[in-house]
Amino acid sequence: MSQAVSKFGKVAVLFGGKSAERDVSLKSGAAVLKALRASGVDAHAFDPAERDLHELKSGGFARAFIALHGRYGEDGTVQGALELMGIPYTGSGVLASALAMDKWRTKLVWRAAGLPIPAFELLTAQTDFDAIAKQLGLPLFVKPANEGSSVGISKVKHASELGEAYELAARYDSLVIAEQFLGGGEYTAAMLGGVALPVIKIEPATEFYDYEAKYFRDDTRYLCPCGLPEAQEEEMQRLAQQGFAVLGGAGWGRVDFLMDEAGKPYLLEANTSPGMTDHSLVPMAARQAGISFEQLVLKVLELSHVG
Repeated sequence: MSQAVSKFGKVAVLFGGKSAERDVSLKSGAAVLKALRASGVDAHAFDPAERDLHELKSGGFARAFIALHGRYGEDGTVQGALELMGIPYTGSGVLASALAMDKWRTKLVWRAAGLPIPAFELLTAQTDFDAIAKQLGLPLFVKPANEGSSVGISKVKHASELGEAYELAARYDSLVIAEQFLGGGEYTAAMLGGVALPVIKIEPATEFYDYEAKYFRDDTRYLCPCGLPEAQEEEMQRLAQQGFAVLGGAGWGRVDFLMDEAGKPYLLEANTSPGMTDHSLVPMAARQAGISFEQLVLKVLELSHVG
């Protein structure tokens, strides 16, 4: 083991977990584990769904690479447990992780900071769905506030579909939001050590960038370079840095955008534990910046912290 990687000590790659995104997390974690080992890091698989977290302390782990997605891994819970044990971990801290996982509260914070976001409303079973359709326009999106990977999301084209879309989202979370549709394109900017990497344009072959398009389809197009004029891409990168910082984001992450037909970008959501599969966006942006997957994983690990 080289001196450069020996400083990390024994590293636990946390993946799997109990969330709706377990399958994706297993793929991300396997890729991270392989890359760390290829670089000579003493890395070990650790699935919190199968082992108690206290084994991290008793097992002598010096750091944790969090490749968990969704609840109990991306929402501040495991971050808090690691802080209590004094084990440095990758990514954002407790507050930023919890905030970013909650799309509704993320939007409230961004709106308070004066950042551009699509119009939205919180839905309940008592909501006047026709009024929401008139207010936000059609089509619109309905989504659970606390799920990732597009789990439970519907694109609603008719007001009559809103009730069914709400019921689907409510299966995953008690907080459900309706969000304005913007048709100028989908983009994402990866964050690494406070710097926004090259922007990626996402062109799904499906109706929208859903779970299948994200992880299983081969006809989703990812454009990097994104094709935007330099000034426009730099503006999106600046907004990504600002939006991530406002939430308290640290280490690495990803900020997603929608663009309107006039070319104005709007912050959509932040991801504090992005995917690291072969379909994932952060590795793609890193490659465009001249950073290999192995270098990316080492850099993320290097940025790990306690609190």
